[in-house]
Amino acid sequence: MADWNAEFWRDRPTLVTGATGLVGGWLVKRLLAAGADVTCLVRDWVPRCELSANGDLERVNVVRGDVCDQALLERMFGEHETKTVIHLAAQTIVGVANRNPVSTFETNIAGTWRLLEACRRSPRVEQIVVASSDKAYGEAAQLPYDEETPLIGRHPYDVSKSCGDLLTQSYAATYKSPAVITRCGNFYGGGDLNWSRIVPGTVRSVVRGDRPVIRSDGSFVRDYFYVEDGAAAYMLLAEQLGERPELRGHAFNFSNEIQLTVLELVERILTQMKSDLKPEVRNEASHEIPKQYLNAEKARRMLNWRPLFSLDQGLAATIQWYKHYLQTPTVD
Repeated sequence: MADWNAEFWRDRPTLVTGATGLVGGWLVKRLLAAGADVTCLVRDWVPRCELSANGDLERVNVVRGDVCDQALLERMFGEHETKTVIHLAAQTIVGVANRNPVSTFETNIAGTWRLLEACRRSPRVEQIVVASSDKAYGEAAQLPYDEETPLIGRHPYDVSKSCGDLLTQSYAATYKSPAVITRCGNFYGGGDLNWSRIVPGTVRSVVRGDRPVIRSDGSFVRDYFYVEDGAAAYMLLAEQLGERPELRGHAFNFSNEIQLTVLELVERILTQMKSDLKPEVRNEASHEIPKQYLNAEKARRMLNWRPLFSLDQGLAATIQWYKHYLQTPTVD
């Protein structure tokens, strides 16, 4: 039995930004399975992304352009008669944000307000789901973070997510925009080709017989959230918003509520892959928050949400995806 509302999604004009990213590819797959009429805003051609590799790019409407182009967004919403918008487009790498803060701010902050303004000017838009992040909380004293924890990002990536989150709240409060916010932990899953991230980097190292590299000291504590659970949560939130307009402006944490250090996560991967390789701990990371993890009680209580995958199930599926991917002759 499908874990989505088929009646809600059948032929629903749905726009996904960031569809070539990690979560976007899995979200589009689920939306197509649910019968939605999907349009994807695509800036860069990423031939090995999940959206392209699995053939789904051929099954969606593709608009080429940048999320910062408000006129393009308004044209797209109008011509495709968009009802549901799921906004995932973002620069998501902390190290890139530290090196290139302006481009990160332009995409993550300006891109968000331009999308929200385009939605405000598009009367057919009925639901807007905006992807924030646990990083929006910054380095708050309270752990785990709940939705009342202040948003106090300090470093470029964290600030960009705090700002996008607050902008969404502003549009919901001031203009009654039908917008809700997701705050998830660190996504992992098949299709993440940012090899500097700990999960794909570790799996690739083990497949190649190399020691996995931990760029931090290994002690940072995070939530790790499987990508298919994230895609399911976005769809659930859009469905609920369609039935319950009083959810407008709410933010929801989504988390398995399992806290792991980076080293513990790497050790879990090594165990599942039956590897005796020892990680190389480089202790090079800077401007990283030592401990971040989420309380998901609000999503359980208000949305009746539960994760579909345990951590070990998610890791097993992820490892299998990369083993298959790395066996193909086109991989560098």
